[in-house]
Amino acid sequence: MQDDYAARIAAGQAWVLEEDGVLLGLVVIEEHPACLWLDNVAVDPARHGAGIGRALLRFVGREARRRGLPEIGLITNEKMASNIALYRRLGFTERGRRLEKGFHRVEFRIAAGQLLAGSPG
Repeated sequence: MQDDYAARIAAGQAWVLEEDGVLLGLVVIEEHPACLWLDNVAVDPARHGAGIGRALLRFVGREARRRGLPEIGLITNEKMASNIALYRRLGFTERGRRLEKGFHRVEFRIAAGQLLAGSPG
């Protein structure tokens, strides 16, 4: 939540989805050697349930493919049960758990092509 978005934008890591000048959502991605890392995905709360998050995830899948990266990775807080359930429904596979900066993290991965086809649930 304390991210430096000016630096993210300058580095080409922040991407937004907008409609008629209104911000609907954003993703922050980082290119790593083995995967495209999804650092953040956020949707305007007034737009939850409208498919914005899934559209952003499909973008991340396309971007991973464009960059020649086979997977997308992410971490979430172990306490975020709804996020964990959502990522599992979308086809993400848990890769491990760890303590990081005082938080219990859960790491997930998914093949880029799985996000391109759309997402169930």
